[in-house]
Amino acid sequence: MRAWAWVAVLGVGVGCGGPTPARDFGEALFKDPKLSDSQYNAFSCATCHATSAAEAEAKLYTGLSLEGAASRPNWWGGYEVRLIDAVNFCYTAFMRGTTPLEDEDPKSRALYEYLVSLSPQSTAPAQPFTLVRDITEVPRGDKTRGEEVYRAACQDCHGTRSTGDGRLTPLAPVLPEVARDYAQLFPNATPGLVFIEKVRHGRFFGVGGNMPPYSLEALSDADLGALLSYLGL
Repeated sequence: MRAWAWVAVLGVGVGCGGPTPARDFGEALFKDPKLSDSQYNAFSCATCHATSAAEAEAKLYTGLSLEGAASRPNWWGGYEVRLIDAVNFCYTAFMRGTTPLEDEDPKSRALYEYLVSLSPQSTAPAQPFTLVRDITEVPRGDKTRGEEVYRAACQDCHGTRSTGDGRLTPLAPVLPEVARDYAQLFPNATPGLVFIEKVRHGRFFGVGGNMPPYSLEALSDADLGALLSYLGL
């Protein structure tokens, strides 16, 4: 059973050729940071979510793949039981949206149509999303693997290591230097531990920014340890 709060629509939006099919409009919104009403937002849904197995293999996304998402019984590891509420959590917490999307908003209806197009089965299993409650040090790993992890998980948002070249927004801090800056705020913690805290808790670390947290499913401790080695933390 689909858990959005409304039924499917045939088309929304108007283009040069007439009404835009809802699915196509939804896909465009999915890839557009302007879905959010905040002028400071640089994230789109596509920043954090793959839409296919092939995409999920190519990049370490912070969010789970949305393949089958519209057919799941719950989201965010069971914390949300309506799809629109799961979307709005991302929308307000990470995309800086000031007003949650409403059930009947054409944008939310179109997003639903796009997510349905990614969900060919009528039911799909819920996906685990395990957040690390209390962070601890992790064993450091191979630097070569760490460079791969950086490119797959960090570079799109933070840009090239130590320069920030190509980063998504000037608001994204430069790595690994920011971890050392943050460590000055916490004299009893090493820069590596501060980095782990930020990766695992994202914006909920409480030092600014709107980064989503990396769950254990999205980024293993082994890959995190390899990343720390590459960054010299």
